Amino acid sequence: MQTELAPEFQGTADGREAEAILRKCVHCGFCTATCPTYQLLGDELDGPRGRIYLIKQVLEGKAPTRSTQLHLDRCLTCRNCESTCPSGVQYGHLVDIGRKIVDEKVPRPPLESALRWTLKEALPSSLFGPAMKLGQSVRGLLPEKLKAKVPAPRKAGEWPTRTHARKVLMLAGCVQPSMAPNINSATARVLDAAGIQAVIAPTAGCCGAVKFHLNDHDGGKAQMRANIDAWWPLVERKEVEAIVMNASGCGVTVREYGHMLKDDPAYAAKAERISALTRDLSELLPELVPVLKGRVSAPRGVIAYHPPCTLQHGQKLRGGVETNLRALGFDVQVALNESHLCCGSAGTYSVLQPELAYPLRDRKLGHLNQLRPTTIVSANIGCITHLQSGSETPVRHWVELLDEALPTPPTA
Repeated sequence: MQTELAPEFQGTADGREAEAILRKCVHCGFCTATCPTYQLLGDELDGPRGRIYLIKQVLEGKAPTRSTQLHLDRCLTCRNCESTCPSGVQYGHLVDIGRKIVDEKVPRPPLESALRWTLKEALPSSLFGPAMKLGQSVRGLLPEKLKAKVPAPRKAGEWPTRTHARKVLMLAGCVQPSMAPNINSATARVLDAAGIQAVIAPTAGCCGAVKFHLNDHDGGKAQMRANIDAWWPLVERKEVEAIVMNASGCGVTVREYGHMLKDDPAYAAKAERISALTRDLSELLPELVPVLKGRVSAPRGVIAYHPPCTLQHGQKLRGGVETNLRALGFDVQVALNESHLCCGSAGTYSVLQPELAYPLRDRKLGHLNQLRPTTIVSANIGCITHLQSGSETPVRHWVELLDEALPTPPTA
């Protein structure tokens, strides 16, 4: 697809990148068939192909409208279209560029602007934890819509105290420690059982995805640089062998630090190194299975696994979780229908686009419930919270089930 950039975008980093992405697009429309919002709305402009044309028009100088903004807002950035695209169009990068440009040209209504500002500033903030605790203490009194965003409090369990020669960095994240603290400690205990020590850099925080995907690219990149600064001493001294992510939404972002900061002379090389070291927790499973096999007491019953879009489409990692958990004795099954489709969580999407997010959630739960599971598992805190808000069946991170199936480890 050829495009002629308007003068204001010629020579800019965003313009060059967008133009290169658009060249790959051949207008085949395969992506439309796997786009969740097109499935719900049936509008070409609410599918990848339509949004690509909207962005192309803006880059060529056509003034965007509020309608342009709304169609781009409705995109989940699930990247299912990228998995489908035969031409390798990097739609996720293109829509990030398009949204940023449109937001600079189209003012939002005051209440909408206030909500988006609150989300991008509050979620990564150190105040989020205390606010979540307060919400959990009065959870029973909250309105249903707000209650759905405040999970019931859970205990984290003990962090392992043994040291090991093998060490990996782990990102604590911005919302996960407050919403589901056991995920991080369970990860550390499972790794400990396999002779790997999980290390957290205290000054590392939000991966940058929240701000970046709410069109505050500068704010998001500042958080990326802060994490690189926090991790770099350990990376430079080769004290850790990998940076392990147990939240796939953070994982897909950290894996793209090299891309996001490629034009930053002070951070480009470091960011590329950080991206290269980043692994999803599921990528360690093949080497954990031989060590843990025979020690696992897998629970009875079907475990329904929802592979997050950030894992199967963003990171192109498919099949690893269910295959390796089955090897450890778990009866893990994936929905027979639409396992590739988004559950509707998508970061802040379920807050900003509830009229689309909740039908997608219910559609996903309908397929998962056909398996008659005792537990639903996923690999991303957003998916877990969103699915739990519509289900009586427990929804957890898969590593929590693996942790519970292992014997209590010895102390140091």
